[in-house]
Amino acid sequence: MSTKLSQTAVAAAVALLVNSAIAQEAAPADTTTPAPTAALEKVQITGSRISMKQTQIAGVGPVTVIDAEAIQRSGAISAETLLQRLPASAGTAGNQSSAYWTGNGYGTTQVNLRGLGINRTLVLLNGRRVVNGGTGANSSVDLNMIPVALIERVEVLKDGASAIYGADAVAGVVNIITKTGMKGGEASIRYGETTRGDGDETALDLSWGLQAASGWVLSAINYSESGAINMASRAPCGLAEVAGKLQCTGSSATIGGRALLADGQRINFNQTPGSGPAYEPYSAAKHNYNSNPTLNAVNPIKRLGLSTFGALNLTEDTQLFTELLFSHRESQQLASPGSLGVYRTMNFAADHPTNPTGQSLVLQRRRLEEAGPRHFKQESNIFRVVAGVKGSIGSNWDWSANVNWGRNTGVDITTNVANLDRVALTVDRSKCSTAVGAAIPCGNYLGYGNLTKPVLDYILGDLRDTGGNEQKGVSANLSGELFSLPAGMVGFAAGAEVRKESGWRNPDSLTVLGIANTNAQDPIAGDYTAREVYAELSVPLLKKLPFVESLRFNTAARYSSYSLFGSKSTYKAGLDWQVVPGLKLRSNVSSAFRVPNIPELYGGVAEGNLTTTDPCSNWSALPATSVVAQNCKAAGVPAGYTQLGNTILTTVGGNPALKPEDAKTLTAGAVWQPSKALTLTLDYFNIKITNAIQSVDGSTKLAVCYNSPGLTHLFCNPASFTRNKITGEVDFLSSQPVNAADERISGFDIGGIYEFRLAGFEATLNAEASRLTKYQVRPFPGANVIDYTGKITGGRGSYAQWRSLSSLTVARGAWSGAYTVQYIGGADDINAAPTAIGAKAPGLAYHSVQLKYAFSKQLDLALGIDNLFDKKAPFIQSYTDANTDTMTYDLQGRRWHVRAGYRW
Repeated sequence: MSTKLSQTAVAAAVALLVNSAIAQEAAPADTTTPAPTAALEKVQITGSRISMKQTQIAGVGPVTVIDAEAIQRSGAISAETLLQRLPASAGTAGNQSSAYWTGNGYGTTQVNLRGLGINRTLVLLNGRRVVNGGTGANSSVDLNMIPVALIERVEVLKDGASAIYGADAVAGVVNIITKTGMKGGEASIRYGETTRGDGDETALDLSWGLQAASGWVLSAINYSESGAINMASRAPCGLAEVAGKLQCTGSSATIGGRALLADGQRINFNQTPGSGPAYEPYSAAKHNYNSNPTLNAVNPIKRLGLSTFGALNLTEDTQLFTELLFSHRESQQLASPGSLGVYRTMNFAADHPTNPTGQSLVLQRRRLEEAGPRHFKQESNIFRVVAGVKGSIGSNWDWSANVNWGRNTGVDITTNVANLDRVALTVDRSKCSTAVGAAIPCGNYLGYGNLTKPVLDYILGDLRDTGGNEQKGVSANLSGELFSLPAGMVGFAAGAEVRKESGWRNPDSLTVLGIANTNAQDPIAGDYTAREVYAELSVPLLKKLPFVESLRFNTAARYSSYSLFGSKSTYKAGLDWQVVPGLKLRSNVSSAFRVPNIPELYGGVAEGNLTTTDPCSNWSALPATSVVAQNCKAAGVPAGYTQLGNTILTTVGGNPALKPEDAKTLTAGAVWQPSKALTLTLDYFNIKITNAIQSVDGSTKLAVCYNSPGLTHLFCNPASFTRNKITGEVDFLSSQPVNAADERISGFDIGGIYEFRLAGFEATLNAEASRLTKYQVRPFPGANVIDYTGKITGGRGSYAQWRSLSSLTVARGAWSGAYTVQYIGGADDINAAPTAIGAKAPGLAYHSVQLKYAFSKQLDLALGIDNLFDKKAPFIQSYTDANTDTMTYDLQGRRWHVRAGYRW
């Protein structure tokens, strides 16, 4: 606590010093004080730490820039909306329609470049790392924390960059850069909703700044709120193909209760109180439960942000700077009533007072409809403090040093969760009572409407989980020009960083004990420390030669030492070749790595009897030439050994022995500018990931091991499983994550910008497209390759081969407007038969339009419509919800928004 207080006190003192110094100099009456002159001569772009007095350094790699004007045109009120529309985004990441499914904390929003996973995209804020967000022990930045109104631009580097920025920059880097140097104030209000009258969105933003010769300060308050869209309003029921047609289907966890009688008959108890027989043969068409009315297509969320950024000139060459940011998020998701029978069997004797069948039975599923839907609720607070000093040495060198502290704390609550121990007590007639006001009331679970309020009050409660993440870092950087060569100046950057990451999650005690009607979880807690140094060079090789306007070699190297994993070294090397003034070629090769996250390392280790097949069971009955028989005999498994039962005690959870994933990246591209009005780009990317972290089930491990000649497979080592030397039984089996997989992805990015005049308007056409040519995953050595290219997956998102985003912007006088088209190419359902309905999703384009009018320099008004033609999401068999891929397609439909802005 004293450390946190001291860090906060230092940052607050810096902010107070900046504010007071500038406020004294920039009094309201003083309107003649000139604004400080910005040093525009130097250029630094995401992908390099070098700042130089020339623009060639901008060729370090393929970068997409989203500026403040484009952000405002989009009408987005959250950063993930901007980023998930980019063609380079794919796969799954949390947002308002898919946040129910994210494994990184419900309500968390993220970005997933290339579809390689949210934890393989590094997110920076003003070039510095940001603490992970969620509700505890998380593995990615929660984009909810960054107010859109404060963003000056977003730079997306689609290239490996671990040598420059450290771990996790495998697929690329998203660098969000905030506004600086505002003088005066700005306020805006935005409201929007769908044309069906739901999904309302409100955003209020207020920022003000002071600017003087001694520095600047900018403060802001940002609030946004989004309403829910019920899933049944977009998809009335869950659909499935039956006899060549789509029909409503539902969950077999019925409200009356589905049971298996002793004679093998499957029945369902009455679902209409007081009507019909007490039970009847189970029929999916008649009894299954439609969960869509108790789910949301879009989940509600509230965000509040408070922030202050500032800089104070200590001397002519030295500046003190600070960033203070606080973010509060409240989100929730609607969930169907819980179901009994999932985590614990419910048996009823033939003579149980509530059993009308005359036979013993197993209640397989019983939905607690009487209790109403469950609600998942989250509250998350994020604090971020950056304080530092930067300066220049002469005209060629820049330096900086800073401390970076971030802390996220969260709580998530699940309502209407059954305590399974209490459920059992209400069934046990020796312990419960039918008397009014009984301490343990007796419950009747066989038939809908039989559960009374006292029983529901006794068995149901709320689960409350808490957790958080913390990041502490100190870094220093030096950048400048070393010396001059005939072809130009040699650029150089170097730096060091020490960073500690920690995460923790404390599930509700009922969850830990395994008596809550939900997945069992153990507490998670862990941390690691990274110590890193890097150096970067930009060397001019040639210039002013035939077909060599300039040729520059860029290289970087980083050494990282981790408290848990030992050391890692990464590199980057590339050429930036200006062939002629209008044509540039560029290429980079680099290595990168991803550090295992806290849940992968420290996720609570537990044991459970999991359904598993032992290939050595009855091995002596196999042909003597069988690889399995030879291996089982060589392993000492006794002849005649037979597996007892169909389960094996298996260890699951985190794995502290995990090592970082490794990656190699190649990018090569061209920039062609045939005229000042037109720029075209083409870039090729190829990423190979080895030692990828993957959880492999026990049956697969055993089968792969004993089918490998000579027991040579990775899964044959004692870390995977061991056997009892006497009985031959498997006495240890691990399904913990291991460094076993490898992944390959490649494709092309195409872009173009064309500026022209159209009917008196200044117009710009900006188009960007991505073509995925290969994405293959091998889960473990020897496994068959899974090809995700052009596929839609169940729960992993879409890997359509084509994605694009194009916009036409026009402006004349007070009027301006934009027309935007986002295209998602056709894709095949990876789990559907080729002839099945929904086996192939067609290509789909979403159109958006915005019109803006500036009444004056101070006041403007904008109106926008998204999904102009109200495109519906396609039916996908491998859907996660709403009969479609909620992680790819729009569930809201046509919607409008209006925004008013005022500056003073």
